Amino acid sequence: MLVILQKDVKKLGAKGDIVKVSDGYARNYLLPRGLAVEATEKGITHVKTLKKQQQRKEENELKEAKKLAEKLEGQVFVLKAKAGEKGRLFGSITSKDIADSIKNKFGLSIDKRKIDLPEPIKALGSYEAEIRIYPGVTAAIKVVVEA
Repeated sequence: MLVILQKDVKKLGAKGDIVKVSDGYARNYLLPRGLAVEATEKGITHVKTLKKQQQRKEENELKEAKKLAEKLEGQVFVLKAKAGEKGRLFGSITSKDIADSIKNKFGLSIDKRKIDLPEPIKALGSYEAEIRIYPGVTAAIKVVVEA
């Protein structure tokens, strides 16, 4: 029996997949629990259109992410911080500070969790950071900390 999954089912498929299962499994388990519906011509075409729309949406998001990565790639962000002797900062520069700097410079709102710092910034100097914009799309930026 062909069914269209309404929810993710372990070892069977993800939501929206069209799968062939035994009649008993479909009638006694999947259908009563609302995990699947019987596949009809109309349902199959509906699922295919939804998948095409989802694919187009993901392609557009990827295109936008690549544009954003090009815009941010190699940019230098200068942050001011109070420092003591020998260039040690009072506190540290966090990914939130970098996100705020990006927002001030470009008007882009980037989640602080998407900014990767190899180590915490606790001294004056120049540092490299990476921004994860989209899965597989990143931009390397430079952060300069001045007193």
